[in-house]
Amino acid sequence: MIPPTRAARAALATSRTYVEAAAYRAGWNVAVHLPQPVVDRALRVTADQLYGRDGSGIRRLRSNLARAVPDADPATLDAVTRDAMRSYLRYWGEVFRLPRFTGDADAVDQAIVVDHAERVYALRDAGRGMIAALPHMGNWDLMGAWACTHDLPPMTVMERLKPERLYDEFVAFRRRIGMTVLPLTGGPPTMPQLAEHLRKGGFVCLLADRDMSRSGITVDLLGEKARMPVGPALLAQQTGAALFVASSRYDDETGRLRMSIHEPVETRPGEDGLVAMTQDVADVFSADIRRSPADWHMLQRVFEVDRREGGRRPGDRGVR
Repeated sequence: MIPPTRAARAALATSRTYVEAAAYRAGWNVAVHLPQPVVDRALRVTADQLYGRDGSGIRRLRSNLARAVPDADPATLDAVTRDAMRSYLRYWGEVFRLPRFTGDADAVDQAIVVDHAERVYALRDAGRGMIAALPHMGNWDLMGAWACTHDLPPMTVMERLKPERLYDEFVAFRRRIGMTVLPLTGGPPTMPQLAEHLRKGGFVCLLADRDMSRSGITVDLLGEKARMPVGPALLAQQTGAALFVASSRYDDETGRLRMSIHEPVETRPGEDGLVAMTQDVADVFSADIRRSPADWHMLQRVFEVDRREGGRRPGDRGVR
């Protein structure tokens, strides 16, 4: 078989992107009108089908989760990976239905339990800016909806998606909930806008377990070197805002999302301070991911050994 040309591969990737975009739009249009049990069953079946195909995203997910459950045998790791896909698809199902909850604090509160909400209320009432560093766990959009319905509307940064229409729809969705969304690229620099918002006592939420720039800081995450963004710690240094981790997981006992608001990390000056603060965030991430590994939806490279060309991926089938 003749291998596809670069142009053919690019065309195929573009067509897949548009198909995925159409699927997301269909999800928003259909799931919001169907009974929740119907949507939940369909997403669970879809998650199991995706897991069974063992594509590159699933292999990467398994590789990342191998660091979260390092003592797991292959069967256990496979089960955790399958459950992580079910959790990830549950996230999407909730996102598709979130527009129904816009502005409805009671509906949001029925879907989420919050541990230590008093910590953010105290900071808000004192007029102090807040930076929540989030891992890709649970449902960060539902966390944002909770913040918006409790007088804590967050500003956040979003990576541009392709096609542009899909990105625009995600931005519109998050803005309807009440968030302020800044583009990671293609707009004014985000750091000055975030800093100004924080100095006014605002709330900033940033996904922070994967560095998408070249300015990240190397830390220990789940016992292995990884790069995490410096932005949360740098903003805390520059503005005096409180930096803390907020994470979420699905609670089997209640059937609801459970969000944990952790104590603020200590702000320290200088370059060494940035490293120490980012490591503090990474330590909390590690503990929360190990507590509920199946709710960590990380299908991209995180660890430095994987980011290097030819890096081994623990947990991949065929890799020992």
